Amino acid sequence: MMGAKLYSPVELNKAMREGFAKHKWEARTAAYWVTKDAKLIRKTLNLPPDEQRKAILAEGQEATRSHNQTDFVKDRVAVEVQFGKYFSVAYDLFVKHLAFYVGDLIDVGVEIVPMKSLSASTLGDDGKRARAMSTGVPWYEKELYNLIREGRGVPGVPLVIVGVAA
Repeated sequence: MMGAKLYSPVELNKAMREGFAKHKWEARTAAYWVTKDAKLIRKTLNLPPDEQRKAILAEGQEATRSHNQTDFVKDRVAVEVQFGKYFSVAYDLFVKHLAFYVGDLIDVGVEIVPMKSLSASTLGDDGKRARAMSTGVPWYEKELYNLIREGRGVPGVPLVIVGVAA
C-alpha cells in the first residue's frame, strides 16, 4: 500500500543476526539420538550423544541422529528470534529452549517476538489500512498469554519473552 510503513520479517531477522554477531553470539546445534522405544529414550535422554547411540544400539534398536538448533547462544543463554510464523514460537519454547536446558547447555531461554503494535494494521498515506507485517506472525501479548495459561513450571525452563515495538 502506498505510503504505509512495512516491516519485513526477513530483514528484521537479518538485522538481529548482524547485531548479535557483533557481540559474539553464535548459532548452536545440540545433537542427540532417538529411537522408537519410549522407555529407551527416557533411559538415554540425559546421556552424551555418543553414549545415547551406543545404548540404543546395545538394546538392538535403530538409532537415528537428530538435533535442535538455536539462533544465538552465549554465556549459557539461548536466544530465539521469531518474526516468522506464530506456530514456531511454541516449538522454540517447548522444544528448542527445553532441549538446550535439559542438555545443560543453557540456564535461560529468551524468545524475541514482535509486539502486536508492530504486527497490527497501520494507516497508510492514502487513508487505507494495511498490515505492518505479513500475516501469521507471532505477537508478544498472545505468546505471554499462552505461557501464563500453561501454568507455573511449564515449560520446565526459565524463559524471558521480549516484545519488539516499532
